Amino acid sequence: MNYCGIDLHSNNCVVIVSDEGDRVLYQKRLSNDLVQILAALEPFCGELAGVVVESTYNWYWLVDGLMDAGYRVHLAHPAAIRKYDGLKHSGDFADAAYLAQLLRLGLLPEGYVCPREERGARDLARKRMQLVRYRTAQILSIEGIMVRQTGSRMRSEAVKQLTAEQVKELAFVPDVAMAVEANRMVSEVLGQQIEVLEKRLKERVSLRAEYRLLKTVPGIGETLATTIMLETGSISRFAEVGNFSSYCRCVDSRRESNGKKKGEGNARNGNKYLAWAFVEAANFAIRFSPQAKSFYDRKKSRTNRALATKALAHKLARACYYMLRDQKPFDAKLCFG
Repeated sequence: MNYCGIDLHSNNCVVIVSDEGDRVLYQKRLSNDLVQILAALEPFCGELAGVVVESTYNWYWLVDGLMDAGYRVHLAHPAAIRKYDGLKHSGDFADAAYLAQLLRLGLLPEGYVCPREERGARDLARKRMQLVRYRTAQILSIEGIMVRQTGSRMRSEAVKQLTAEQVKELAFVPDVAMAVEANRMVSEVLGQQIEVLEKRLKERVSLRAEYRLLKTVPGIGETLATTIMLETGSISRFAEVGNFSSYCRCVDSRRESNGKKKGEGNARNGNKYLAWAFVEAANFAIRFSPQAKSFYDRKKSRTNRALATKALAHKLARACYYMLRDQKPFDAKLCFG
């Protein structure tokens, strides 16, 4: 059998085909053109055990095209791949060959190939988060201007309700007033687009059983339920609850030897959107669930606020795993005892 590794870049990719002895049968840098890539693999199609594509920001078109052509595609998880640091030389061709070698050895850390019919909604939810961050930046900018000009802080909710007339009534000098109005107008437009995206997302997910189950968890509303459901995908891809917790970045990364901590692993390994969602859920659960508040207070008395919040996020992530696996609503007694 032969093995293929593709090191994908923004405008080109390096394609390597190697045999069972890691001897290179084909290697070439190609433009990001699916027709060219399929033509290069055509002579090997009957003997290819699989094709490895590095998980970069632009992998959708290539993975979908290779799958449609009948190839068995593996998405390499670059954050989990570590080559020997003592190598004297490394480059795109060596990286592509290494991907093929990892596939041959059965050691390839694989990323999740989100089904193409789900990607649009998932990316739309991520776009909403991006716009929320941009709007928050505008609000914070206005708050900063207010503090500098008046010595007092305007609350975020009041900033969101500002109108053009109210900005004029602040009687700032023209340049300062123009800066505030620029932030206000951008924030207003972003808010309108966020509402449009939220409406569309609700139409896409509100009828799904997973969405309704997640909303039974204290601290998880429409936005967080949508994010958790879309970023998780099929819960069956996680063999154990620990795998899901690790994917949500709720598990510590550490290396130990002889009972002593020797360092940390890759703390960023996992899904940053799920990590954010469960921390947000923990912060809301503290406010609305007595059992969650009690758990948080016990943890905080022994550690600190940040670790206590993380522990509660871990607790909620584990609960969501079992809920989605067993298709049962949230049970506070099972979660908190």
